[in-house]
Amino acid sequence: MSTNQEFLDHITKGYTTKGDFIALGAAMHNGETVTNAHVKIPLKTLNRHGLIAGATGTGKTKTLQVLAENLSEQGIPVLLMDIKGDLSGLAAASPGHPKIDERHEKIGIPFEAKDFPVEILSLSEQDGVRLRATVSEFGPVLFSRILDVTETQAGIISIIFKYCDDNKLPLLDLKDLKKVLQYATGEGKKELEKDYGRISTASTGSILRKIVALEQQGADIFFGERSFEVQDLCRVDDDGRGFINILRLTDIQDRPKLFSTFMLSLLAEVYSTFPEQGDSGRPELIIFLDEAHLIFKQASNALMDQIESIVKLIRSKGVGLYFVTQNPTDVPDGVLGQLGLKVQHALRAFTAKDRKAIKLTAENYPISEYYDTKEVLTSLGIGEALVSALDEKGRPTPLAATMLRAPMSRMDILSESELKELLNASKLSKKYNEDIDRESAYEILNEKIEKAEAEEAKAAAKKEREKLKRTSSSSRSKSRKASTTEKAVIKVLTSATFIRGALGVLNKLLR
Repeated sequence: MSTNQEFLDHITKGYTTKGDFIALGAAMHNGETVTNAHVKIPLKTLNRHGLIAGATGTGKTKTLQVLAENLSEQGIPVLLMDIKGDLSGLAAASPGHPKIDERHEKIGIPFEAKDFPVEILSLSEQDGVRLRATVSEFGPVLFSRILDVTETQAGIISIIFKYCDDNKLPLLDLKDLKKVLQYATGEGKKELEKDYGRISTASTGSILRKIVALEQQGADIFFGERSFEVQDLCRVDDDGRGFINILRLTDIQDRPKLFSTFMLSLLAEVYSTFPEQGDSGRPELIIFLDEAHLIFKQASNALMDQIESIVKLIRSKGVGLYFVTQNPTDVPDGVLGQLGLKVQHALRAFTAKDRKAIKLTAENYPISEYYDTKEVLTSLGIGEALVSALDEKGRPTPLAATMLRAPMSRMDILSESELKELLNASKLSKKYNEDIDRESAYEILNEKIEKAEAEEAKAAAKKEREKLKRTSSSSRSKSRKASTTEKAVIKVLTSATFIRGALGVLNKLLR
């Protein structure tokens, strides 16, 4: 038996599946592709999360594209975080190329050009379906973690949320929250102190400053209505293909707070609303985080803690998280240890640090009698990768240096006219892109303050009128007393007795 035949049997046995699967490509031996040595990923284990890593220009984004396409074909919806802006081509069929045909002939899988159902989403003012959430949906704990506040300040935020719940004040956007914080230490200070205790002006001032900083990163656009329903990420088209939802993030790379806010909201909402699924045989939703190294470098501590917790818990909801980054060492150990599928493209050994990273990366893969992992990591070509997955029983599959299949869709972006046509055809745009500003805490409290001020002005006017009335009454009383005295004096002076006495005195003086 030839070595290639032994290798083919080794791969075939290690990647045999009973259920549905995705074929990534064919394994390579001694630098040559072994036709029909297909590397297959069972759908059953795709909710065990994964990693796509490799140096710039080695084909990570195309691997992501291949996975998204094949998931869609299997009826599994996908959410892609498009930080570089190069994934919209999934909506158009590949034009094909002789090199693609040659690649697929080696792999043993016929090439077929296809387009896929795509929805363009946006967190900012870029064109696309607007993703929003209300402040109330976050709750006090999650919102405190976003702002990265102290324990005391977190307690104040909890009081504010409780006060709003008790008094039916909807917290929809950031201006609502700011208004309540100002009210708590202003016009409503006595009201809140009576039921909830004293609230420090210094603490509310600090919270307000952090909210303003969040607004400056674009969060004022994110918070509000209409809230995005995560179930809309799980749509399929009329042909039973899962929608590929592409979230455009090209304009928020320098706004990590906004991205952290969105990620916390999305993961928390998915975890709280998706039903427990267990081992159903296929995932409900796959989320890809492209350029994840940017996320981990700039993420808040709250986001890091949340991702680690979600990675451990969310797979039971039928959701898989896939991180696309340059080096596995970019991903925290707490997350890396939970990832079932690893697709490792080539790494470059230019420095001592690079060589150390390659050594650490090699240790994350199963030992193979067919490969020197450290050597293979630096010799892989574009569109080739080391693959290690989990079989249907949750066991690691054999390590396979794989020639990956080419994307069926366009390996380029849509033109402006194509993108506009796609956006105009969106059903979700009609649902979510209308601005809604219904009565909430901001308007209710403003009305309450205006009413209180009007009543206070009315009371002050009444008091002033009563004062004037009292002053007028006193003046009239004094006037009456003076008039009575005058009359008495005149009466005395004009009396006959007084006149006779006065004349008598005058006669005496004259004599």
